[in-house]
Amino acid sequence: MPTPNKFKELKISNPVSRLRHLYFLFFAFYLSAFFSACSPLPNIQGKGEEFMQGVWNQDSVAYSNKLSNYTQHHFKFTCDSVYIDLVTHSKVNFYEDSCYNNGVWKEYAKGVYAVRGDTLLVGATFTHANYKQKISGCYRIGRYDKNFLIRKKTTDTLVLESMSDQREITLSLKEKVTCIQKEL
Repeated sequence: MPTPNKFKELKISNPVSRLRHLYFLFFAFYLSAFFSACSPLPNIQGKGEEFMQGVWNQDSVAYSNKLSNYTQHHFKFTCDSVYIDLVTHSKVNFYEDSCYNNGVWKEYAKGVYAVRGDTLLVGATFTHANYKQKISGCYRIGRYDKNFLIRKKTTDTLVLESMSDQREITLSLKEKVTCIQKEL
């Protein structure tokens, strides 16, 4: 059986070293929690929304004969990516004559999309027809960031309302697409 003097030897006599042990344990716990909480995301594109997957066309624009300008939309949703073709018809020349093209021109954009509740969020960049980034030329360049309210969705119809100008876009499904995720 140990004598009372032996207990004194086992006892840590310095209060600073007690705190040092406590800080060390706290720091070790903090690091283990930090590293276990952080895990890298897979380097693969997202799945997107199942009901959106496909090629969608706006076949007509309501009251187009009475509008001074309007745009017909063509969307291709594949996984979480979106490819957009915009055909603009204008009775008013907003551009230099070489770009006006008798009032009909086509623009392209490529990016990603997300659906949050009843809202479609599109974050894209204007591109050339081959979907490579466009940094100069006729019409718009830079970002194409649009939000749409999803008014109606069925297996073959998608009705969107632009949140910037409240124009309604009725799209019909032309081709269903199956998402095959690709590495980024």
